[in-house]
Amino acid sequence: MTLSGYGFSSPPLIVLGAGGHAKVVVALLRALGADVKGVCDPGLVSTSITSWRGLEVLGGDEVLQRHDAGSVALVNGLGQVVGSSRRKDMFLELKARGYQFPSLVHPTAWVDPSVELGEGVQVMAGAVIQPDVTIGEDTIINTGSRIDHDCIIDRHVHVAPGAVLCGAVRVASDVFIGAGSTIIQGLSVGQGAIVGAGVTVIRDLQARRVVVSSPVRIHESKYPIQPKKS
Repeated sequence: MTLSGYGFSSPPLIVLGAGGHAKVVVALLRALGADVKGVCDPGLVSTSITSWRGLEVLGGDEVLQRHDAGSVALVNGLGQVVGSSRRKDMFLELKARGYQFPSLVHPTAWVDPSVELGEGVQVMAGAVIQPDVTIGEDTIINTGSRIDHDCIIDRHVHVAPGAVLCGAVRVASDVFIGAGSTIIQGLSVGQGAIVGAGVTVIRDLQARRVVVSSPVRIHESKYPIQPKKS
C-alpha cells in the first residue's frame, strides 16, 4: 500500500508520536489529502491537550486496542534517533499485531516507477529516487535526499536531509546516514553503521562503525565587528 501524489486508497490513518518528525509526516499526509483519524502520543495525554496540529489527540498507546487492525492503518511519526531503537521496536510490535503501515511519498518527491518501496517507507519532500532502487521497510528518505540508480537500502534506515547515495550503493539495516553526507558509487555500509553529517564516504564502511568529519574549531575573530549603518 503506497500513498503518493499519484493517487491512493487506504483505511483512515493514525499517526504515532507528536515530535518533530511527526510534524513533517503530518505535513506530508496533508499534501496527499489523506484521511487522518488522529494522533496517539502519551505525552500529549499527560498534558490534557485534545488537539495537535489540527488533529484529534486520540490518547496514548492503549488507543490501538480499541481499533481493529483492519479498520485503520498506522503512520510511524517517531524519528530515528542515533542510539535509540524505539521507532523500530514500535513498528515491529504493531506490525506483529496485524497493523499495516502504508509507504508514503510526498507529491514533490520524484520516484521512478521501477523503485520498490517496503512497508512503512517515508519519502519526504524534494527527494529523488532513481531507477531500480530497492528500499526496505520502515526506512526514512528525508527531505531533499538523493538516491541514485541501483541502490539497495535495507530496513530501518534513516537517510537524513540532503544526503546523497551515488549509484549501486548497498546499505544494510539500522544505518543512520547524516545530513548532507555523500556515499560514493558502488560502496557498502554495514549494519548499524553511522555516517556523520557532511561526510563523504570513499570506502566501504563496516558494521557498527562510525565515520565523522574533522571536528570544527571555533576561534574568536581577529577582525573587528563593523557597526551597522543607520
